[in-house]
Amino acid sequence: MDEHQAIYRLKQGDIRGLEWVVNQYHEKAIRVAYLIAGDTQLAEDIVQDAFLHVFRSIQQFDASRPFAPWFFRIVANQAVQASQKQARQLSMDDDEEDFDLVKLLSSRGSSVEELAEASELSARLWEVIQKLSPRQREVIVLRYYLEMNEKEMAGKLNSAPGTVKWLLNAARKKLSALLKPERMQP
Repeated sequence: MDEHQAIYRLKQGDIRGLEWVVNQYHEKAIRVAYLIAGDTQLAEDIVQDAFLHVFRSIQQFDASRPFAPWFFRIVANQAVQASQKQARQLSMDDDEEDFDLVKLLSSRGSSVEELAEASELSARLWEVIQKLSPRQREVIVLRYYLEMNEKEMAGKLNSAPGTVKWLLNAARKKLSALLKPERMQP
């Protein structure tokens, strides 16, 4: 089964279409939700809700267009909403679960020193990304994880290209400012 067949089946109410979609997009959806929400359990809940949303609203999807951008837009929107809701409900010093970027980065390094540096870098970067607002984390994920260009991001965010540029620029500046003090230390 391919994407087109899965969407067709879904539109016919056949759950096997959803099974294909889940198998195809689950792992990447968890990563997207986690990168925006910053919580493993919340990311899993977001993705489950996103798949249910797909099943309930598949009739709204234009099958002549690619499915992945539509689906990941749902995941990103739900992650931002959940993050904002959680931020209102939880204190800032709740325990965080670590995102295992080390495995991802370690597959690229060959020496112990490179692995240690990659581990330190990923931990610091993760810490700094969590200080961004959910909306800023969303644009960082869309740009650098999903590799969308600004035009694609504008379409997915239902925003003007100038707004996307501003959001991305603000997120980059904040990341830079948060990382700068560490660079200045001897």
